[in-house]
Amino acid sequence: MTVDLSVATQIDLSLRLTVGLILGGVIGFERELHRQPAGFRTHSLVALGAALFTVVSAFGFEGSMADPTRIAAQIVSGIGFIGAGTILQHRGHIRGLTTAASLWAVAAIGTAAGAGMYVVAIAGTVLILVVLSLLDWVENFTKRKLQLGKARYDVPDEPEDGLSEDLP
Repeated sequence: MTVDLSVATQIDLSLRLTVGLILGGVIGFERELHRQPAGFRTHSLVALGAALFTVVSAFGFEGSMADPTRIAAQIVSGIGFIGAGTILQHRGHIRGLTTAASLWAVAAIGTAAGAGMYVVAIAGTVLILVVLSLLDWVENFTKRKLQLGKARYDVPDEPEDGLSEDLP
């Protein structure tokens, strides 16, 4: 059973969606500047979608069976599926882990915005930007000073028979 919401409430809920969209777009813009596969539009849509699911789950249903926390849990699961699609393994190297993590974090920002937690959503956005830009600079600076090579995550080659080594 759906709820009859006033126009003022629907405007407030639309503001929540807009905040989620804008904050996701800020993170996406940073990713776009670094030429990552998931950029401005992807991050904007993930945050908007999470905000929309949060708003609908919190305000769209009533009764004893309505449980808004179920939708939030499903946002986390669903974004894991999208994030997994951004992780690539090519010739023994893994790429896309930071992009997957940023999509996951942007979904949380959208969820916070959808719940009306604007200060938390903005603080989350700022902290994500710190991680993506400032910590990237710190990592590169440290690698130069310590003369470390580029980080590599080696993935072992598959056996020719296609079976894992731990299986009989």
